[in-house]
Amino acid sequence: MHQSTELPWVTGRRLDDRSRWLLVLLLTPLLLAVIAPLWQMRFAAPQYPDGLRLEIFSYTVSGDVQEVNTLNHYIGMSKIDRAALSDLSFLPFAIGVFALLVLRVAALGDLRSLVDLVALYTYFGLFSFARFAYALYVFGHNLDPKAPFRVEPFTPTVLGTGEIANFTITSLPARGSWYLASVGAVLLALLGAELLRRRGARPAPA
Repeated sequence: MHQSTELPWVTGRRLDDRSRWLLVLLLTPLLLAVIAPLWQMRFAAPQYPDGLRLEIFSYTVSGDVQEVNTLNHYIGMSKIDRAALSDLSFLPFAIGVFALLVLRVAALGDLRSLVDLVALYTYFGLFSFARFAYALYVFGHNLDPKAPFRVEPFTPTVLGTGEIANFTITSLPARGSWYLASVGAVLLALLGAELLRRRGARPAPA
């Protein structure tokens, strides 16, 4: 006999009104993430006392792009520009979709739809970070063999601090990523609070 895998304290349950309003407020960090830098990289070396920096947006790269690309040329790395980071082009569209999904959950006020939203958003975060890490891997492994200086293929620092030649590179999330992370944290907190509230409201077995 087939048994349903639906959880009775999830399916058909309504969200608290405060949770629904908080979902609407999440539109602000979501939309800010579209125009804010998502990642930042700092390059420190003796010949650059003030260091170099890059800020990566979903739609462009800013900072000391020309200087970094000149250095990359000597070791055979591709230019860091919008075309090279085209893998990030899906982000504004994906964020817009999640803004609509958040509004949908707030309008429906259904706990099941919140569960689905949290699952989708978690997949989105993991996929986006993995895609960014892969883009950096490609940068460091597709080196021009005719470059003036030969270096072994490498993966640029994705998160944290690393060394390449005489450069210390620090790679960290920027404002846009923190906006997106805050949305995820609030969604998880809302889901946890709603599940605890619903489970606590279940009648005790006779």
